[in-house]
Amino acid sequence: MDDDALLRGAIRVVLESAGYEVIEAGDGDAGLRLHREQGADLLLVDLFMPERDGLEVIRAVRAEVPDAKIIAMSGGSNLKLDLLDAARAFGAARTLWKPFVPGVLLRIVQDLLSEAGP
Repeated sequence: MDDDALLRGAIRVVLESAGYEVIEAGDGDAGLRLHREQGADLLLVDLFMPERDGLEVIRAVRAEVPDAKIIAMSGGSNLKLDLLDAARAFGAARTLWKPFVPGVLLRIVQDLLSEAGP
């Protein structure tokens, strides 16, 4: 979930080239709706999005699926460290600062997906 279509496309290319299936959402409401309809093994959630921000999305997903695997990402503020800490407090398993290199994204995704649930 990210409102930046270019970034979503780049993430899609990286993840699909590594064999992952990707479902995109341009805002938090659309992302939550897709997650409720189709589910996902992992959610990659931007913190700054229209309609519903990332912290709200994380909180909602955690309430519905307590063991969901969530990566929060941010790059839109000087407060990103505090916001990423807040994302962890809300239930993000990992955090990622934008911009990031594809290898870091893949490593975090692979590590999180290989972990057993709680």
